[in-house]
Amino acid sequence: MDYATLTHAVAQDAALRRKQVLQPVGGKNDKIFPPTYPEERRGHGPRHVFERRHIDAREVWCVLVDTVQSQANRLEEALLDALREKAIELPYVTVDFTDANLSGLSEITSLDAPHRVYDAILRDSLLDGQPFMKSPLGLRLAQAKPGDATALLEASPTALLFGAWHSTGEGGGLGAKFPRCLVSEIIAVDVPVEDGPTDPRTGEIEVRTAGRRTGSRIDPLGILRRVEVFKSPEGWDTVKERAGKNAKPVRPSEINHGNIAPTVQPLGITCDHAEHTAVLSFAGLRRLGFGGGERDIAGRTYLAALGILALTEQDARGYSLRSRCDLVCDGRAPLELVHADGAVDRLDIDGEAARRLYAASLAAAREAELHLYAEPIRLRPQDKLVEIVRRSQRLALEGEGGEADPQP
Repeated sequence: MDYATLTHAVAQDAALRRKQVLQPVGGKNDKIFPPTYPEERRGHGPRHVFERRHIDAREVWCVLVDTVQSQANRLEEALLDALREKAIELPYVTVDFTDANLSGLSEITSLDAPHRVYDAILRDSLLDGQPFMKSPLGLRLAQAKPGDATALLEASPTALLFGAWHSTGEGGGLGAKFPRCLVSEIIAVDVPVEDGPTDPRTGEIEVRTAGRRTGSRIDPLGILRRVEVFKSPEGWDTVKERAGKNAKPVRPSEINHGNIAPTVQPLGITCDHAEHTAVLSFAGLRRLGFGGGERDIAGRTYLAALGILALTEQDARGYSLRSRCDLVCDGRAPLELVHADGAVDRLDIDGEAARRLYAASLAAAREAELHLYAEPIRLRPQDKLVEIVRRSQRLALEGEGGEADPQP
């Protein structure tokens, strides 16, 4: 596919899609561990996400292996890696923490901030001495709408591709909102399940995996649970008076000593195969405007090329999703061009071809007077942002930080 062909497809066709079949890297039917989520009811333990899907004319149990949100993060990470390797050029915003002397923190970019260019990390930073969202660029980003998304295209195009929402914007969260144009997800197909506990309120039977995960720990020091230990916010000791004010008796396991008894939990799955489905919506791209005429054509084509690039860059980095969840392609699936009438053409685009197509689309966008930034937009964190990070790190080192706030 060349630039002219992609331009025509974006203007006339429905989407690009790909359905890649995957298998565990340990071999077909090896156990893998999808993400776990908190228990719905006390005592039921962590769980995977199950759902029945209609696949190949039958209903089968499937498990979510990598969410749409997680996939977006992985695709952005692949683009960021390519940027740092100087293999591509891509506009983005970065907050430089190097002068703050924070442990393990040098920069956060719009490619790895949770809410992309509208994230609080960027909002609480400075551009040329001004709060970012009050700077001339920040005001343009805050005023952006799908009908005129030029500011995002020029400063942070991944926000248009993977979706973004200026939730603290005008009207109590009614600010700029852009749905995803590229949706990617991995599921495990045909997973053995069993009936779990019954909800006493509804009578509903919980479905869970037939797999099991075991755990235990033998303390090399041989510390027994009946040893008396006292713990306070100041520390612990075997003598209550030495442990600090308001010390209370605890088991050795609560200070991370002693054995952990063997446990068995319904976690981990086997499956017939996994499927990675990715859809790049041209109809979604056509809802975005960049000033009309050639600017619209060039901007939309550029975003399509960026989506193709993100997929091929992720392909090159493989499917190591998390501990004990490494997958590998079962053959290489081509991209499919879906026409408006539903007809499909197969396309073969490798990593090098995707990079060439992206470079051509970037040049064409600039020729159409879309001023995509050639260098990252560099922000400096506000003092209050640095201080809240520093205090959090200090509390974490002291063992008093607690967990992060749960997501709503």
